[in-house]
Amino acid sequence: MSSAQRIGTPLPVGATIRPGTLRARLEESRAQGRAATLKEAIGIIVPLAIGVAERHEAGQSLYLHPSCVVLGPDGQVHVAPELALVPPLLPRDKACMAPEERQGRPGNARASVYALGAMLYELVTSETVAPGMRRPTEVNPALPAELEVILSKALVADPSHRPDDLRALAQAFHHLAPTGSIAPPAADESHLDKDGDFAVDISLSMLPPAPSKPFATAALGSPYDISVTNAQVPAAKSDSTTQLAELKARLERDKRPRYVVIKDGMDHGPFSAVELLQQIASHTFVDADVLRDAFSKDERAIKDWDEFAPFAEQSRLHRDIKAEKAALERTVVQERKSTTSKALFGTAAVGALLALAAVWFLTQRGEKTDEIAVHGETVTNIETDAGLKVPKTARKTGGGRGGVVGVSNGIPILAGGTSCEGALAAYNEEMTIGGGKGQADLTAGQYGSILNRGNYFAHCGVPGDMEVHICAAVQNGRAVGVTVRTVPNNPGISSCVSGGVRGLSFPSHPKLDVTRTAFK
Repeated sequence: MSSAQRIGTPLPVGATIRPGTLRARLEESRAQGRAATLKEAIGIIVPLAIGVAERHEAGQSLYLHPSCVVLGPDGQVHVAPELALVPPLLPRDKACMAPEERQGRPGNARASVYALGAMLYELVTSETVAPGMRRPTEVNPALPAELEVILSKALVADPSHRPDDLRALAQAFHHLAPTGSIAPPAADESHLDKDGDFAVDISLSMLPPAPSKPFATAALGSPYDISVTNAQVPAAKSDSTTQLAELKARLERDKRPRYVVIKDGMDHGPFSAVELLQQIASHTFVDADVLRDAFSKDERAIKDWDEFAPFAEQSRLHRDIKAEKAALERTVVQERKSTTSKALFGTAAVGALLALAAVWFLTQRGEKTDEIAVHGETVTNIETDAGLKVPKTARKTGGGRGGVVGVSNGIPILAGGTSCEGALAAYNEEMTIGGGKGQADLTAGQYGSILNRGNYFAHCGVPGDMEVHICAAVQNGRAVGVTVRTVPNNPGISSCVSGGVRGLSFPSHPKLDVTRTAFK
């Protein structure tokens, strides 16, 4: 298994990690979850700074990064010239390059000051110089504050405000851990602040500004203070949401306007990290827009920045969700309209069917009423005016069901509720009728206008091919006796029709009239 495979670092196509280099050492430590101690880091950086200073004094320009630094088995540290003449491919090596070297030209002593500061930072924190980076004492509170002072000067992004004295830098680093390395040649450390006609400006440093309160005494109350306090106590591995919140807090801690977005061919900004994240959240800038860090001179699409890509992805997800919700709402509206249309169409169809059914019913009813043949329609008056004698027993008892219940003006009154034949028999059996049958008191036309319509038994479900024979004995405007016979025989329909006849109102006459009507 090769060193590159053992370390397991994601590499660009064609890139490898050369065994024995400082990059291999850094990746092995990162894989083990430990950073170098300050003493170990100083033991590498101080002799490296001395050797690099000699090369620059000899007129050499270098791409100084961890992959070109070789760590010998005897503890010797030196730069491999063949590796320092080409720009690096690994992203973490590129993070150690001075901004001016990213234009494709090897750097001078000023560029190497930046590279040495970046390598020392990665050694003691296992993190790289980038937007949202933490100060070393945030990662490891045991590190001295003096380390941050020196790194803030070495990591100035603008070379015109960055020191160039590598020996003074080596001397300052050596003082952090004197037992960690050989003593460098004496140098004037004041050159790290001012040399000749320029002054170091740490406001342009890649290292974020120091917090307003010391870490040890800062009281909780602001997101910054909370983040710093939490950083001092190792915590369990946080989930992605917590990690994203922590990254956002680190980015927003740096209030300096340093980010420029290139959109539609125009530069927008510079923005601070807070402003940039707000613009991304509001969808003003998307992951395909180009972001340039004015400090480091890095320029690439937002989606290719490890620090800003997660926020652009979140914003894109929100846009996608919003678009999906809008599409869903449109679909719901369309389906609602479609459902309403279908409902209206269905209602109209049902209405049309009901209308057709009503027309058919009325037509059938009309046809039944109009086309029923009335056979044997007769009306007979039972004449009792002459020689009528009512037995005393009948007058006293009322004649029972269907019998005579009384006499009015000499005319017997029937009880009703019996058959047509029963009413006729009671009327005749209880009376002595003198003379033959007289003419009907009510004419056939008067009865026909009521009985021949057939609507009083329309609810009985009489089939169209059934014959209905009705005999009704009528007295005083009501049927006191009804007999209904159907062909074919159907007692239920007969009873229903009989009830319908009994509920009819006829022209009132005190004498008993009998009508027989047949429907086909």
